[in-house]
Amino acid sequence: MTLLLGEFSDLLHERERVRDKIVELALDEPDLSPREIAVAFTDPERSFVSEASVYRLLKARGLVTSPAFIVMKAAEKFANPTTAINQLWQTDFTYLKVTGWGWFYLSTVLDDFSRYIMAWKLCSTMSADDVTATLKLALQAAGLDEAASEQRPRLLSDNGPSYVASDLSDWLESQGMKHTRGKPYHPMTQGKIERWHLSLKSQILLENYYLPGDLKRAVADFVEHYNHRRYHESLDNLTPADVYFGQAERILQRREEIKQKTIAVRRRSHLEAIT
Repeated sequence: MTLLLGEFSDLLHERERVRDKIVELALDEPDLSPREIAVAFTDPERSFVSEASVYRLLKARGLVTSPAFIVMKAAEKFANPTTAINQLWQTDFTYLKVTGWGWFYLSTVLDDFSRYIMAWKLCSTMSADDVTATLKLALQAAGLDEAASEQRPRLLSDNGPSYVASDLSDWLESQGMKHTRGKPYHPMTQGKIERWHLSLKSQILLENYYLPGDLKRAVADFVEHYNHRRYHESLDNLTPADVYFGQAERILQRREEIKQKTIAVRRRSHLEAIT
């Protein structure tokens, strides 16, 4: 059965619509890689497009650029990697400047399994009190502030002064939380949170901040983006929120169904076009 002229025209129109949509997405979200654009198109459009196809299209349009920074690998795997959320939390500080005010320090707690940012706090110091304050926020966010000690996560940090302080050690002991510190001069042990810092700074440091409140809003906006919109290749192109809140299996199954349906439609159209 030959493909009617009208059907062939509709097929070409649909392909052009897909190309235009991908290019529009690339222009609207210039920080997304071809891999991320492919996923960002497939999920809402419910039509599968491969990373290779997106790359070829964007390269032909001059929209594929070299990254502005060197990507740090997330980490060497632990001997016993986490298998579920809230088994291990990584925490660390990074520093950010507010013009006219000086340096502020961002304390973050990240779930190792999902990479979900559990809590963060913009601080004027890097003290043990700042660490415990951030951990309290994380425990509340996870619903573990009233949980038994055996349900609470293990903490992974570096050997900074705030993390080796006796005050923090005493607080963690009172909470029933175990504490592991990375090897000195080996930051890749905390690779996931180091990678978070790199992602954060590559975005928010494109602007200057003149008030602490402006910086705080920028961090909050990026945390929202990172947790709920940023696809991670190491998470099967899911967001941290997808994994943390148990949506991973459902989303991956839906994507596979979309892929198979899209391939079947394209194969059928191709066969009709050549018969």
